[in-house]
Amino acid sequence: MNEKFLELRKRYPTFIYHDYHVKENENQIVLQFDFEIVGLCEFHPKIEIKKKEIPFREIDNDFVRNLVFHIGMVELVSYWKCTCSPNVLVKCGYLNEEQMKWFQKLYYNGLGEYRYINQIDISQEEMMKITVEAPYKELKDIEIGELKGTLIPIGGGKDSTVTLELLKQNKNDNYCLMIGGKEPSLQSAKIAGYNDNQIIEVTRTIDSELLGLNKKGYLNGHTPFSSLLAFLSYFIAFLTNKKYVALSNESSAEESNVEGEKINHQYSKSYEFEQDFADYSSQYLKAGVYYFSLLRPLNELQIAKLFSQNPKYHSIFRSCNVGSKSIPWEWCGECPKCLFVFIILSPFLYKEELIKIFGKDLFQKENLLETFKELCGQGKTKPFECVGTYEEVNYALTTTIQKLEKQEKEIPYLLKFYKENDYMVDITQDITKRYNEKNNVPKELNDMLKEKLNIK
Repeated sequence: MNEKFLELRKRYPTFIYHDYHVKENENQIVLQFDFEIVGLCEFHPKIEIKKKEIPFREIDNDFVRNLVFHIGMVELVSYWKCTCSPNVLVKCGYLNEEQMKWFQKLYYNGLGEYRYINQIDISQEEMMKITVEAPYKELKDIEIGELKGTLIPIGGGKDSTVTLELLKQNKNDNYCLMIGGKEPSLQSAKIAGYNDNQIIEVTRTIDSELLGLNKKGYLNGHTPFSSLLAFLSYFIAFLTNKKYVALSNESSAEESNVEGEKINHQYSKSYEFEQDFADYSSQYLKAGVYYFSLLRPLNELQIAKLFSQNPKYHSIFRSCNVGSKSIPWEWCGECPKCLFVFIILSPFLYKEELIKIFGKDLFQKENLLETFKELCGQGKTKPFECVGTYEEVNYALTTTIQKLEKQEKEIPYLLKFYKENDYMVDITQDITKRYNEKNNVPKELNDMLKEKLNIK
């Protein structure tokens, strides 16, 4: 067990969710949350939603405040993780026993990578105890009215551009949602035909106290951001009268990063979380919004195939988390995410188009060999990134090698290593013809997807 973890829990036994605030002015809606690690510091993170000329609902009511309270319940985990205080005291909103267990499950599974990296061996029941001080308050029914269209969160990568294209026939009723103001997200929306007043821009401000604690060596690691996106997008969809929130999470998000253990970097992108959130929102949020992932029936190879058919996005999409920290956002060409995207697109775009996108041939980079092996399933763990399954990676690599051989073209370094070590797999069964029926996609969109993929 991590000694620092035990020491910090003993020194700082209580984390408090004091309050939340929702305010608006002419230009934006502002959410603020007040957290405290007792004996250490306070945090006051903010989320700002630009209003532009987009019609928003009235926010001054208990129904909206309940939605904001729940966003804070997810935001708090980014601050709680500094000390993993065993007691979480909620002073500003009510949760029953079932709700508390729901959040405990989210925190535990959503912090699976964090626990693994920090060598924290603890059960879900032991990790934290949630105590609620606020009394039960029955929410008054609110007139929801007719909901129409879809809110589409976009992150600048290939997946959300595929969703934009699949839903383009209804774009007059849709809004795009982008968090953080990254240029690839904005360009994706504009290339898809959305105007400025159909693009909802959100700024999430991390409290500087947290950044200071990270520098001082307090506990740190990956948190389930997609669960925050779930509550926030649900909230914004309700305020803008949208019927759906359509995510772009694929079936591949289910695979664990550590063999034999439930440790998934993408837990809050998984079908399990999606279903849990759908159940929770229908019972405790009741805003009439339907949250689902449009790409859940598909695997990464199918998404890559669809993406390859839309070259208008090829020069502007970005998925590299290392490169996202630079301006402009570029592909670093050195990380697992860059290599995975290169691999999964290779059956369709290798080699000239991929080199044009990345600026280099990643299959020729000898320093990426260990990462390459991890992506193939030949390492101890799968890289802790949003990458596809071992099956998809091996299928893509084998397909690319066979295409190059058929065309009598040179086999680059990593692919040569792959073949010489007998990693190649049987690709007689075309995995781009699969369809995962375990999904929450509305029937009319399910039918559209099957037609697009020529699946009966």
